[in-house]
Amino acid sequence: MELKTELSLPAAGLTGFEPPLTELEVSVQETVHRFARDVLRPIGRELDRMSPEDAIAPDSPYYTVLAKAAELGMDPSFFEELEPEVAVRLESIVGEELGWGDPGLAVSMSVAGFPMMMAQAAGNQELIDLCTGKIGCWMLTQPDRGSDVGTMYADEWPAGAPGNKGNLTAVVSGDEIVIDGQCAAWVSNGAVAQVALCYIAADYGNGYLRDDQIPNGLAAIVPLDLPGVSRGAPLDKAGQRPLPQGEVYFDNVRIPRRFAIAEQDGYYGNLSSAWSYGGTLMCQVFTGVARSAFELALAYAHERKQGGVKLIEHQLTRYRLGEMGRRVEMARAMARRSLAYARTSPQTHAYVTAQGKVNVTEQAMKVVRESFQMFGGNATSREYPIEKIFRDTCSALIEDGENYVLSLRMGGLLSQLYETGWTQN
Repeated sequence: MELKTELSLPAAGLTGFEPPLTELEVSVQETVHRFARDVLRPIGRELDRMSPEDAIAPDSPYYTVLAKAAELGMDPSFFEELEPEVAVRLESIVGEELGWGDPGLAVSMSVAGFPMMMAQAAGNQELIDLCTGKIGCWMLTQPDRGSDVGTMYADEWPAGAPGNKGNLTAVVSGDEIVIDGQCAAWVSNGAVAQVALCYIAADYGNGYLRDDQIPNGLAAIVPLDLPGVSRGAPLDKAGQRPLPQGEVYFDNVRIPRRFAIAEQDGYYGNLSSAWSYGGTLMCQVFTGVARSAFELALAYAHERKQGGVKLIEHQLTRYRLGEMGRRVEMARAMARRSLAYARTSPQTHAYVTAQGKVNVTEQAMKVVRESFQMFGGNATSREYPIEKIFRDTCSALIEDGENYVLSLRMGGLLSQLYETGWTQN
């Protein structure tokens, strides 16, 4: 134990009560923080007030964000060069700063590179070349297949009922894949993407459903400039408006089978890995959102007067800030643990990572709601940023899996673990 000789304030940095950061961590954090403050926040506010059509127009500031993000040089290969423990901590710091800047843009920036990441993971140079320099999207949900896309075990589905193959399907025959249907309007970057990482039900010649009634699947990288591809209007929504979402339609779209990343037997393992990887992003981003809301409340409490004194001088205000601050720390701890598990465990699982997303977004919502309440009537004015943060965070409780459904799936997974002997010692 190291004993101090005098009482001092605790060490605290941008990301709270951290153990000492390395020189690399400090440098990266400061760089990304400036980017979040000077680029993401102002452009995020600007995009939030634009129509969905204007937000994706060729002269939109949205594309400035992507260009400036590329200049940071922090693509997945940057983290892969680091030791796993170092990469996890640094990735957490970066994701939190981006979320602190603007969650919609943070998600968009990350999803933009997801097809490339999958192509690299598969070691397919043709697909790497296909994705290079392109804006990507992750195409998973469909109009009639929302939370159902995450069903990976037969016992999660009503006995005897046919599985939900959804509105976007593929027929795999010989060396060709033919895709028909549409993705949901909620596909992140769907309104602007040039290439898609698609997870869809597939018929390999014996129907779309397996014997246990769960759909056969296909994961493939699909260029979105092919004949038969078209788009609907960009989605007009309440929260995360800087994230361009929208429907994509496929009419007899043909791709070579070599564009597949995972087929029948390997589909659900691949889906779990991809979802586990992607889900950690939500944890880091919405830790940053919670921190942003807390910081706004902390500053407001030192400015606003009620009852003849500043809010911070009221005992209840200090309690409320204490609650918000500890929830931010809880979210950060959960986010990093979830990320470490997803990146370093030999047997990751999407349902486990999803619990990190549930915990973090629920803590973030509590912090944001309390901050919103502290601003009083001002919170409802678009003049104050907490109004946008509130809308953005509400969306996160459904985004990347609705929280109640994710918890339901975790309960089933825990039951499966118990049946294998877990906790029975």
